[in-house]
Amino acid sequence: MKVAIIQQYKTADIEANRNRLVAEIRRAAAQGARLIVNQELHDSLYFCQTEDVDTFALASDLKVSGELYSALARELGVVIVTSMFERRAAGLYHNTAVVYDADGSEAGRYRKTHIPDDPGFYEKFYFTPGDLGIHPIDTSVGRLGVLVCWDQWYPEAARLMALQGAELLIYPTAIGWQDNDSADEKARQLEAWTTVQRGHAVANGIPVIAANRVGHEDDPSGATSGITFWGSSFAAGPQGELLWRAPADSEALGIVDIDLQRCENVRRWWPFLRDRRIDLYSPLASRYLD
Repeated sequence: MKVAIIQQYKTADIEANRNRLVAEIRRAAAQGARLIVNQELHDSLYFCQTEDVDTFALASDLKVSGELYSALARELGVVIVTSMFERRAAGLYHNTAVVYDADGSEAGRYRKTHIPDDPGFYEKFYFTPGDLGIHPIDTSVGRLGVLVCWDQWYPEAARLMALQGAELLIYPTAIGWQDNDSADEKARQLEAWTTVQRGHAVANGIPVIAANRVGHEDDPSGATSGITFWGSSFAAGPQGELLWRAPADSEALGIVDIDLQRCENVRRWWPFLRDRRIDLYSPLASRYLD
């Protein structure tokens, strides 16, 4: 199966962002992609650098904001993983991934579960933690374990997807550097991000797809120098092997061949699920073991 990963920069012009994204989705489909994965909050700038109540105006009912991607999936006959700012009700908003199947129907949605709150990433101000649980989404190309950004640091989420039969782990992402970080610190952060997700692939015997944004976005408040998103979107196979990796400083479209039969074979060679000691793991449900 061919999987497309779209890495783009964003501007304040939402219509232009969508138009450029549609063009890339069309290009990916023309190159044979059957599954197309987009970055986190792909229709707008990453607005969580500041806490501003007026920003909630960017959110929308997904039945409205998703019409474009639903129609595109149906027209092209592809599965599209989107990431949008969901307005569920006044004062109730989510960071939500919606998957559209090849017939244009909504295959399922996932609301981001782990919500960060760090300098430049004030997501707790905007997003209510997801309440749909951690469950794969069945599509015409397979069972997809769709999570979002900060979720990618948690092995528990990846494992729960794998235990429910997910054939791929997919992470729409918006992550980058503060410009005042040292070069060494930037390198450590990027490698940690890549390594932890490759570890999920190895531990669960399934591929990982991570689609990140790229480019610099100013802090509207001027309190910081903004964020430079580090791109480096990638696909890893079931043994953590890198199948494709985007550059850190430019837009990219990756078309990756995913061999699901190889995943089956890897799990036969390394039967981690067989050897799990589930009788010993109940303390994992605790916040901390004093």
